[in-house]
Amino acid sequence: MTNFAQELADAAAQEPDRPAVRLDQLTLTYSQLSAAVAHTAGLLRAHGIEPGDRVGMQLPNVPYFPLVYFAALRLGAVVVPMNPLLVEREVAYQLGDSGAKLMVGWQDFERAARAGSEQAGSDCLIVEVGGFEQLLTRSVAVEEPADRRDSDTAVIIYTSGTTGAPKGAALTHANVRAGATVARDLIDAGPDSVAVAVLPLFHVFGMNSVLNCTVRARGLMTLVPRFEPDKVLEVIERDHATSFAGVPTMYAALLHHPDRERRDSSSLTLCVSGGAALPVEVLRGFDEAFGAKVLEGYGLSETTGMATFNPPDRERKPGSIGVPVGDTEIRLVDDDGNEVAVGDPGELLIRGSFVMRGYWDRDEATAEVMRDGWLHTGDIATVDADGYYYIVDRKKDMIIRGGFNVYPRELEEVLYEHPAVREAAVVGVSDDRLGEEVGAVVVLKQGESTSAEELREFVRERVAAYKYPRVIWFADELPKGPTGKILKREIERPEAT
Repeated sequence: MTNFAQELADAAAQEPDRPAVRLDQLTLTYSQLSAAVAHTAGLLRAHGIEPGDRVGMQLPNVPYFPLVYFAALRLGAVVVPMNPLLVEREVAYQLGDSGAKLMVGWQDFERAARAGSEQAGSDCLIVEVGGFEQLLTRSVAVEEPADRRDSDTAVIIYTSGTTGAPKGAALTHANVRAGATVARDLIDAGPDSVAVAVLPLFHVFGMNSVLNCTVRARGLMTLVPRFEPDKVLEVIERDHATSFAGVPTMYAALLHHPDRERRDSSSLTLCVSGGAALPVEVLRGFDEAFGAKVLEGYGLSETTGMATFNPPDRERKPGSIGVPVGDTEIRLVDDDGNEVAVGDPGELLIRGSFVMRGYWDRDEATAEVMRDGWLHTGDIATVDADGYYYIVDRKKDMIIRGGFNVYPRELEEVLYEHPAVREAAVVGVSDDRLGEEVGAVVVLKQGESTSAEELREFVRERVAAYKYPRVIWFADELPKGPTGKILKREIERPEAT
């Protein structure tokens, strides 16, 4: 049997009394977690979920997340994790595109979940604290995971390139198992490991490197629903956390928090950073302040969040994304597909066990990105003589705001919906706190008028809160090439305010 849900069943059999999930005063052992998953699977089955069906999940970092995640997998269904901050149209799109039969939403975001489900024609189940437990007591437990093949889709993670609508990266049971196994081995996690789960579990980084990795290791995952530096420091001290995974802005916030020295973080031994480049001064400062080594890695939704890593037992090179892990192969090629010399920049191509089966229901997009059996990432990198890789440029237009990927095309399409907008370009603007802020330069139609504040609110109502442009300015024309294509690299950007 290759269903990844078997991993939790095995953990419950091997370590029944060992703590698996904690949220403040609530702790579930592996046997309790597996039993709750069995009843959750029964509840999902009562809603008509069968093997192969897609189940949307819009849950924060609460214990219900692993319940629904593993319950859907236990039934042989496909999990579609979604950001709880998505608004109605975004929810409807992801549910509709994946063909989800059921949406499982969170009580605090019920409106968008219900409205999006109705628009997509999906059933909707809202998780309410207390009420959900009552539903579980009346459900018939599903004890055995459904049979799945290695090549069957387990999870669909929505991502968006620099063009077009978001696409669902279809990750197989084999992808998920390989990712969890290598993540566990890289940080030497085991039953005594305690991982802080503040990275969103709906994101591939949190899902693989925290949730799946911890279950594979039979360790404890201690949940923090929202990143607040003082809360994270409290949890590290309280639960004797051994590992922490985060994005660079989190490390900077923890390093500079005024209560840092009053908290005991001596249990912390290894930290993992990803999502964006970690400034060297932050890395070194965190090392010194916490006595815990910070290791950087690189991965994509399309690669189960895994590809390269700085192994703990090898030289660490600040600024490097490390070396290929697992059975990952990497090539750096020029525009003609020829491999570049050591030290020269080239597009980063990936092949191996972590690479998705393809984009869900998008054969042409899959064929384009998976040319010749290699995943073409669109990222430009160099490699040194020791085999360590360095990202020198990102996918052409993507903005990384505080560790979250923001894709300009999606926002530009919203801006073009405004009646006064003739042209718009969304670009990253340098920001000391977030790394990049979302900016938009707008050209208005002749005779029309609007304000930056009005446009900001217009976009804000239509996308998740982390996406909308905080910095908006106006221009008479946008720089263009000979074909009329907007040249974003020539746009003059103001400093973020």
